Amino acid sequence: MIWYFIFFFISGFCSVLYELVWLRLSMAQFGVTTAMVSIVLSVFMAGLGLGSWASGRWLRQSDDTASFLALRVYAGIEFLISVSGIVVPSALLWGDHVLENVGKLSSFTYYCAAGLWVACSLVPWCALMGATLPVGMRAIRQSLPAESSRSFSYLYMANVAGAIAGTTVPLLLIELLGFRGTLKIGVACNCLIAVSALALSQRSPIHSVVKPVPKPRPSREGEIDGNARILILLFLSGLTSMAMEVVWVRRYTPYLGTVVYAFAAILAVYLLATLLGSIIYRRWSSRNAQESPAIWIWIASSALLPLLMASPQFDLSSPLRLIVGIAPFTGMLGLITPMLVDRFSGGDSTKAGTAYAINVAGCILGPLLAGFGLLPFLSERWAVTVLALPWFVIGVAPLRPTRKKKTAVRLAVSAALALAAILIMSGKGFDELPDQKILRDSTATVIATGIGFDKQLLVNGYGMTSLTPITKVMAHLPLAFLDRPPQNALVICFGMGTTFRSLRSWGIPVTAVELVASVPRVFSYYHDDADAVLQSPLSHVVIDDGRRYLERSREQFDVITIDPPPPLEAAASSLLYSEEFYRVARRRLRPGGILQQWLPTTSDDDPQVVAAVTRSLKNSFPYVRAFSDEFGLHFLCSDRPTPTRSAEDLTLRLPPGAMADFAEWAQPLPAGVKAQVYLEFSALLQQELPVDPLIAASPSTPALTDDRPINEYYAFRKCGWERVPSQIRIPSDMEKHRRKKRNP
Repeated sequence: MIWYFIFFFISGFCSVLYELVWLRLSMAQFGVTTAMVSIVLSVFMAGLGLGSWASGRWLRQSDDTASFLALRVYAGIEFLISVSGIVVPSALLWGDHVLENVGKLSSFTYYCAAGLWVACSLVPWCALMGATLPVGMRAIRQSLPAESSRSFSYLYMANVAGAIAGTTVPLLLIELLGFRGTLKIGVACNCLIAVSALALSQRSPIHSVVKPVPKPRPSREGEIDGNARILILLFLSGLTSMAMEVVWVRRYTPYLGTVVYAFAAILAVYLLATLLGSIIYRRWSSRNAQESPAIWIWIASSALLPLLMASPQFDLSSPLRLIVGIAPFTGMLGLITPMLVDRFSGGDSTKAGTAYAINVAGCILGPLLAGFGLLPFLSERWAVTVLALPWFVIGVAPLRPTRKKKTAVRLAVSAALALAAILIMSGKGFDELPDQKILRDSTATVIATGIGFDKQLLVNGYGMTSLTPITKVMAHLPLAFLDRPPQNALVICFGMGTTFRSLRSWGIPVTAVELVASVPRVFSYYHDDADAVLQSPLSHVVIDDGRRYLERSREQFDVITIDPPPPLEAAASSLLYSEEFYRVARRRLRPGGILQQWLPTTSDDDPQVVAAVTRSLKNSFPYVRAFSDEFGLHFLCSDRPTPTRSAEDLTLRLPPGAMADFAEWAQPLPAGVKAQVYLEFSALLQQELPVDPLIAASPSTPALTDDRPINEYYAFRKCGWERVPSQIRIPSDMEKHRRKKRNP
């Protein structure tokens, strides 16, 4: 049995590795949108369910084949899965080229086409992954029939253990090898399983294959209802676990941040608790046959723990919030899922395939229900409560007068209900605090809060931006350097709308692309003239992924300004810093047009990220200039040299409306607005930095690309590995604070 554990451990590791990399490759090709992420994850889970169901049916038809050796089939499946690591990236890249050349499509049509392409690219390989569990169960029944009755839970436990490794190890591999290099590791692991399983099958002679267990006699009265109940519970466990995960991401973002390691932490705790639950079940089931009726109500109550543990009303450490909030619920699901499948299948791989497919069907529906059916309309608190409600309905059964249950069970159910009431009433989130404007959509919960210059924009409780002159520089600096009067401009990432508003002050058409639909709707919270700006026929706001918009658009712009969401390490942010993105952006610029890239920096940022971004810009544009301010770097990039202009020249190029906008938040001077603008430009020109030293600070660092997202994956560097001393001195946070006080 230890060989089967090793096989399914490595298989579980590879499946999460593939899911992680394929999701990211799909996002790079088709957009970082909620719809696309949902499509990819749903396709992945659908493939697993389809493979589990189809392989179960196929195994049932082959029951009478005496020479059929399942372990050799399993080896063949693992080898085929390894081929996916080579085929899928090329298929996704080809799909992007095809959709880019078919002409302009509506968003709905594009998503349909992209979803169909993703399905054709992923489903066959995911189905093979789903087929491994039933085939592995058949192999155990053939060689170790005494272990077959609980074989699903054993393989499930091994698979989950491998998946835990899959949440962490690939992140380290991506940092060192990139996405494609990481896929090669997955390919090697699958090939190792295939070779090992094939070698092991040589030690199992054909005559050792046992005949299939006879089909059970017709069920007694009530037995069919019992089986139906098991399938309902399996569907419900899959649905609630995956739906809860979507809610947890929003609920825990204020504490964990938006980096890839935060999402990995949630998944790791989820899977580790699931593993512990399955281990407990394995030990418990060897001595017991029936669970306590109170288990279902305690599943319901444990589902509500994140309400309390992720509440801003309580000062707790982030690890404690995450572990205590998530582990009890997922641990109990890890106990009941293999228990239900074992009970339904009795070691029959056909029945196990059906049961597992039902569970996966719930996993497919769960994220869609949470992301599109609950979170756009309810706070996280009530979304969690709604998802826990079915478990409460099941759990209160022992309290019915017609049910004769022990007093201890009734007391346990009553205690769980009391705990649930306390958790629901006390577990308020960031989106339920007073004095703020809250909007919800399928992508995020957006909060506008604060007064005066202390106003903040929070997305899922995480601070995005503030009212700062830096966002005005992003508009006025590239437009002033342009060698001709601008015709139009594009801003990617709307934020508070300051850059969009400043671009509009030049009296030109401006397009803004924002990923989160609710963000532009709080524009008026930060600027009194927001409604008038938006109502202008020159204003155009698009809800889309910025990179996907540029790929689909055929419009040309004089200026494209980019302000990716913070922090610099944010998940998927590298797709707005990569060479591939800059190549797309350059195609959308008119000859001589300027791309303005804002790169936030602090004293803690390692020079490798600055070098990687600078190198990717220099590889994409023949002319690159960099200007430093207190908080980062403004890059101006073009296919032609930007004119050499003095602070006075730049000031005179601003129309009156733009000049008033640029000086809006500057310290008033007796000489007037023009002098204020002159001082702003003068300070920027004095802080121009040569580009080559930024790269020389870490000369061995490659350019930032889709395959090597250096800013997002930093675990080794943060631990001190591969750290390169910076040759560029960046002011410390304390110095920045003092400067801000001296020159507000």
